Amino acid sequence: MTEVGTARRRKEDARLLTGRTQWTDNMQLPGMAYVAFLRSPMAHARITRVDVSAARGLPGVIAAYAGADFAQEQGSLPCAWPVSEDIVIPDHPPMALSEVRYVGEAVACVVATDRYKAADALDAIEVDYEPLPPVLDMNDALAEGGPKVHEAGNRAFTWRLTQGDVDTALRDSPVLIDRTYIQQRLIPSAMEPRAVMAATDGENFTLWSATQIPHILRLMLALTTGIPEHKLRVVAPDVGGGFGSKLQVTAEEVICLLLTRKTGRPVKWTESRSEGNLTAHHGRDQIQHVTLAAEADGRIRGLRVELLADMGAYLMLVTPGVPILGAFMFNGIYKMDAYDFNCTGVFTTKMPTDAYRGAGRPEATYAIERVMDELAAELNLDPIEVRRRNWIRHEEFPYTTVAGLTYDSGNYEAATDKALALFGYDKLRAEQGDRRDRGDPVQLGIGVSTYTEMCGLAPSRVLGSLSYGAGGWEHGSVRMLPTGKVEVVTGSSPHGQGHETAWSQIVADALGVPFEDVSVIHGDTAISHKGMDTYGSRSLVVGGMAVLAACEKVKEKARKIAAHVLECAPDDVEFSEGTFRVRGTESGKTIQELSLATFAAHDLPDGVEARLDADATVDPDNFSFPHGTHLCAVEVDTETGMTKIRSYVAVDDVGKVVNPLIVEGQVHGGIAQGVAQALYEEAVYDAEGNLLTSTMADYLVPSAADLPTFVTDRTETPASSNPLGVKGVGEAGTIASTPAVVNAIVDALRPRGVHDVQMPCTPERIWRALS
Repeated sequence: MTEVGTARRRKEDARLLTGRTQWTDNMQLPGMAYVAFLRSPMAHARITRVDVSAARGLPGVIAAYAGADFAQEQGSLPCAWPVSEDIVIPDHPPMALSEVRYVGEAVACVVATDRYKAADALDAIEVDYEPLPPVLDMNDALAEGGPKVHEAGNRAFTWRLTQGDVDTALRDSPVLIDRTYIQQRLIPSAMEPRAVMAATDGENFTLWSATQIPHILRLMLALTTGIPEHKLRVVAPDVGGGFGSKLQVTAEEVICLLLTRKTGRPVKWTESRSEGNLTAHHGRDQIQHVTLAAEADGRIRGLRVELLADMGAYLMLVTPGVPILGAFMFNGIYKMDAYDFNCTGVFTTKMPTDAYRGAGRPEATYAIERVMDELAAELNLDPIEVRRRNWIRHEEFPYTTVAGLTYDSGNYEAATDKALALFGYDKLRAEQGDRRDRGDPVQLGIGVSTYTEMCGLAPSRVLGSLSYGAGGWEHGSVRMLPTGKVEVVTGSSPHGQGHETAWSQIVADALGVPFEDVSVIHGDTAISHKGMDTYGSRSLVVGGMAVLAACEKVKEKARKIAAHVLECAPDDVEFSEGTFRVRGTESGKTIQELSLATFAAHDLPDGVEARLDADATVDPDNFSFPHGTHLCAVEVDTETGMTKIRSYVAVDDVGKVVNPLIVEGQVHGGIAQGVAQALYEEAVYDAEGNLLTSTMADYLVPSAADLPTFVTDRTETPASSNPLGVKGVGEAGTIASTPAVVNAIVDALRPRGVHDVQMPCTPERIWRALS
């Protein structure tokens, strides 16, 4: 039995589910002090005075500081993705100095003997503000003469991708679909809040953080604070979810490092949920103006996208790159002659946006899948049929799209046919027609989403061509222990995805050792010294392949020793199921036996070192392109606007599957987040720039009770970009599900003249659309 493809229960789950693990917040160090931040109550204001003296005198308070106390050492929070030559990247101090630009920006902090004394002492700090006009609407922000977020203006950048003659396509095509869609602002809500702990021995520094990116964080903190990189260790213990919200270099991480340097004591900060809603970066927030040109038979000629992307008040680690990733996906799975994408990044006085599950690709998929339904309606075609007329056929792969990406493999026909059969599509369409004929107040809507995505964020040359500040390679090491057990060190840093289980399965097959004999180490830069971390569905297709490459090196080392022990030439040694044998004989040695022999080193070939360990760095030549078809049926009560998802089918193609249980979990979680955007979640600011959805009571994160039962299945077209043929899965459900749900709602309401409902599609918004 091979391990790859087996539905193994996750090794991690026993400790994660029982709490027998280390989260950053439950760690304790001798002499620990606690940090609380005073945050701006104003969206935009000059700071004229900060007085922390009264706080310093309170019982239990060790220190209190204003931003000015860090002015010479806090640097500016980094933006690693300057997408254009003329991009405006304003200074972003971790604690504000002279001006605040969003509600929640840190202006002072207290260090105390416990977290409650630290929080109470914030009340004693006096801050005087001179109010400035907030900037909240992107169109208003770009208008002449309005208030500025930064002196350089409110336009952060303009970025364009164009291919073919879109003007001619739009002028000459008989069918034009022109729509504007709003991607509402979302708040990532990881199960574990952000937490930071920092300590120093006077020369060396250690930072523990609930982060997705310990390696990137270490580099960026060294550049920001001036602490030498080799004197700084970053540890990501078990991390309870991220979804992109922990793909960041945060103000709190910087300030905690500086506080431990100033006080000489270990310090810890853990956000409250309200702090998290205010100050963990937000997602989405785009205005999409989409124009699609087509022939009378539905064949697409061209697509134009004019995009406004809300950056918030500053550019954080990859803020400007998020909509640029989406630029390559607005064409989706469809063939067309011309494409024009133009994105303007806009500063506003809100919390900055950055990567959130899917990062630009859910937004793009939403737009193209919505407009494909609009094209079908315009031509009175079935939504599936209009897609069939335009998608890349399976025999056409590899296919270079109008956006310049080469999709290496796929079979949209197979995934769609399987989804239609599981869904009972024709039967549901018949029921829909009957309800319409009867004038039933509860109408049935059917939504389609046929998606693909670019993931496995890697090719370093491609990222370099897009001005990204780092590469996309990944590193892995394999250590053969004397007893034959195996330690794997990965540069990927999991936060719930199941790396320890999946990597163990890959290594067990590659080396022919038992699954139970493999352990996986991650998340500590002192042990895993090299890596590019976890985001963009890259862990398996890049990090897993680095581990596999290291296994191949281990086997080549072992082959030489096996040949010596078996008294034959290395070319006469074959490896199968963990054993090296002389070709054509039963004489052999297991790789675990050779591990002990190598440790003893009593009889090694001349010039061969006493170690089987190996490491590898892998940089793929191409992205990975999972795809699939998601179908959603909703019942919409036209008298109340209430929506109920009646059935949901997802058929995804993620290439070769390492662990079906992990894939199922990723798809379920992804669908939940996509459905949440369609129906429930929205970050709302008032006219003064106050976040009205700062608590879980105001920001609706759905529970299992709010979600339907999902029917999931798979097709399999292996990727050509890696030896296992695997593709990413972590973001697929989120990318596909949002347009499926909204298309279903609009489909139910279309006979009553409704062509769009702005997300989230709440009962009130549906009722108003009908009214």
